[in-house]
Amino acid sequence: MKKPVPVESASRFIDKKIKELGDWRGKMLAGIRKSILEADREIIEEWKWMGSPVWSRHGIIAVGNAHKDKVKLTFAHGASLPDPDQLFNAGLEGKVWRAIDFFEGDKIHEQALKNLVRAAVDYNQMKWKRKAPAGPRAQARPMKQ
Repeated sequence: MKKPVPVESASRFIDKKIKELGDWRGKMLAGIRKSILEADREIIEEWKWMGSPVWSRHGIIAVGNAHKDKVKLTFAHGASLPDPDQLFNAGLEGKVWRAIDFFEGDKIHEQALKNLVRAAVDYNQMKWKRKAPAGPRAQARPMKQ
C-alpha cells in the first residue's frame, strides 16, 4: 500500500503543477484552488492518483485535473449536492460524481463555487458523523468457569 503524501508536500506538488502548466489552465487551477481553500479553512490539500490535486475534509470534496482543452473539477458526491447556480456541466448522468469543466476564457463564479464546496463539506461531515462510533465500546466480561 502506498503511503499518503504529507499535506505540506501535497501543497508543494500542487504549486509545482500550476507552475508547470504555465498557461491559462494553471491560472484557472490556481483560481479554483483559492476559492476552495477560502470556502473552509479546514480543507486539506492532498496529492493522489499519480498527479491529481485533491481537496478533502471528512472525505474527498473535489479532484482537479488539467486536460488539453479544459480544467475539470470533479466533486466526489456532486449528485447529492444542491447546485442552485447550475455550476455542474459534466457528469450529469452519473449517480454519484458531478463535475465542472472550465474552458479557456471562462470565469470562476467564486461565490457559487464556495457555496458548492461548503455544501460538499456539510455532506461529508453528515456522512462522517453517521459512521463515527456512538461512544466507548462495551467491554467484554470475563467468562465464568
